[in-house]
Amino acid sequence: MSHYPHLLAPLDLGHVVLPNRVLMGSMHTNLEETKDWNRVAAFYAARARGGVALMVTGGMAPNREGGVFPGAAGLFTPADIANHRVVTDRVHDEGGRIAMQILHAGRYAYGPDCVAPSAIKSPISPFPPKELDEAGIEKQIADIATAAARAREAGYDGVEVMGSEGYFLNEFLVTRTNRRTDRWGGSLENRMRLPLDVVRRVRQAVGQDFILIYRISLLDLVPEGQTWDEVVTLAKAVEEAGASILNTGIGWHEARVPTIATSVPRRAFAWVTKKLMGEVAIPVITSNRINTPDVAEAVLAEGCADMVSMARPFLADPDFVRKAAEGRAEEIAPCIACNQACLDHTFAGKISTCLVNPRACFETELVLEPTAAPKCIAVVGAGPAGLAAALALDRRGHTVTLFERGARLGGQLNLARQVPGKEEFHGLVAWFETMVAKCGIALRLSTEATPDMLSDFDAVVVATGVRPRDPQIPGQGAANVLSYIDVLTGAPVGARAVIVGAGGIGFDVAEFLTQTGQSPTLHLHDWLAEWGVTDPETARGGLVEPKPEAPARAVTLLQRKPEKPGRNLGRTTGWIHRAALQAKGVEMIGGVNYEAVEPGGLRVSSGPGREDPRLIPADTIVLCAGQESDRTLAERLAARGCVVHVIGGADVAAELDAKRAIDQGTRLAATL
Repeated sequence: MSHYPHLLAPLDLGHVVLPNRVLMGSMHTNLEETKDWNRVAAFYAARARGGVALMVTGGMAPNREGGVFPGAAGLFTPADIANHRVVTDRVHDEGGRIAMQILHAGRYAYGPDCVAPSAIKSPISPFPPKELDEAGIEKQIADIATAAARAREAGYDGVEVMGSEGYFLNEFLVTRTNRRTDRWGGSLENRMRLPLDVVRRVRQAVGQDFILIYRISLLDLVPEGQTWDEVVTLAKAVEEAGASILNTGIGWHEARVPTIATSVPRRAFAWVTKKLMGEVAIPVITSNRINTPDVAEAVLAEGCADMVSMARPFLADPDFVRKAAEGRAEEIAPCIACNQACLDHTFAGKISTCLVNPRACFETELVLEPTAAPKCIAVVGAGPAGLAAALALDRRGHTVTLFERGARLGGQLNLARQVPGKEEFHGLVAWFETMVAKCGIALRLSTEATPDMLSDFDAVVVATGVRPRDPQIPGQGAANVLSYIDVLTGAPVGARAVIVGAGGIGFDVAEFLTQTGQSPTLHLHDWLAEWGVTDPETARGGLVEPKPEAPARAVTLLQRKPEKPGRNLGRTTGWIHRAALQAKGVEMIGGVNYEAVEPGGLRVSSGPGREDPRLIPADTIVLCAGQESDRTLAERLAARGCVVHVIGGADVAAELDAKRAIDQGTRLAATL
């Protein structure tokens, strides 16, 4: 009997039966822009081999003005069609199915030729759009339909028409971005005209035996968003116009509410999709923060949707579905929704990958083949770098012994998972523990490795991590001065806290210290209230005034750099951390000098001239002033002439960078 009877049940679409209820949602990885079609094909083929029922590509532009950025991939020429055929053939060879997403970015297009229903600039793009006239609108509809026809010619099994997230079609639907007074604006009937014409024309272009997914915005999360009645009316009309499936979209990119970051509760918006169930006869897909088979199964069993969309979980583990079906769910590498290697890379114009799985999108480059010369290798340090190296070395056939001075695996991950909103790190540590236990690695916990213990190994990988940097503040030896390690491992903190250092660790500690009770990430009702999200039947767009809980204590966050604190946090998540702390009343001050710890608090001054000396009152002062590499063991081994490889924080002490650590450990293992 299946562990996941709803998740693994087939879904009949009429002309085709999908083998399970799992959609790999669209992710723009920038792979298509590399023009390396074997690499693109390898990425999708791996996910098809892993058992997903249907995949959706990253957004393909229907024309130049609709591309997310200049040069965005699309199907513009016969050569493009032939290149995409390389991908679809590989997917079909693996028994999979794949649909192409047609994404017209509208005013979100990052280029001067962007177009929109009205000439209203997006707050997240520097380019004001051109308002389309009748001929321009007809061109966009025709180009989208042509893209769909070309997708069929290229061998795709379907298309997804992107109608949510604040992109082009969504922009026509809301008065916030559609101020037109002609037949394309004003009444709901007029505002719906464009998306419905697109669906009809696409269906005409591809025929009946072709999957047509419409990505519908159920919750805009912006002022002047759609009412729930408007959403339901649109859904029914899209079904009538010829859609095969409705896929859920949540929130515009300019929304002040996070929708997919790790601090968002799991399945946070499945309740919205459930409201649409029964309103249409075609299958409805739910999405956002569904990252385990158990969560997906519960969503389906509760009738929230007919199918689940998971995107980033297939970066973390292409074999997600196969492992679930084989009863090996604990072996699924977890998506922790960190955004660090996927969305942050995408928006920086880099190839997307995954913190947990650096082989994602690098399948043809980062290859872990069996070694022809097995060695006995010691890995010292069971943080993310050491764990990644040890597992990859074992996979390749080396004999690995893993030494860890602490009593458990995880290293600095064990600190990260104490932070409210980072509960997903619990699953990552558990996965590492599972995989180490299942493979041939010899584990030596609570063991301080010495050069004598390591002398007989063919090579030693040193992943001894970091130690806190000493900021050398006069008086910092006082009893009320703690390190971030002290705080995150349970040391008591007073009612007024001052944090020295406003990097990623400083922000994490500030969130830890301001949290009252349990994390809202674990309690959906509290999280929705904190960010101002409500039932779209009661408020247009599902948006109301946020009601965050009062902070547990007063916190001041300081940094030496004379810039806005948090400026260098993650590209797609930094704003969330800043907004969360501002809502909790955290004072953030840059450009300060730390003069001395005094009985009443921390004395600081401003700027290079050390002006405006003042005392910031504090009961507790927390040092988060960065880290230094712990290279002691590596230096002692090198002095003995041992073969030593230094990775992770021991190599570069740059914040708590698990992304770099895991990537470096995996890549080293591929070369030994």
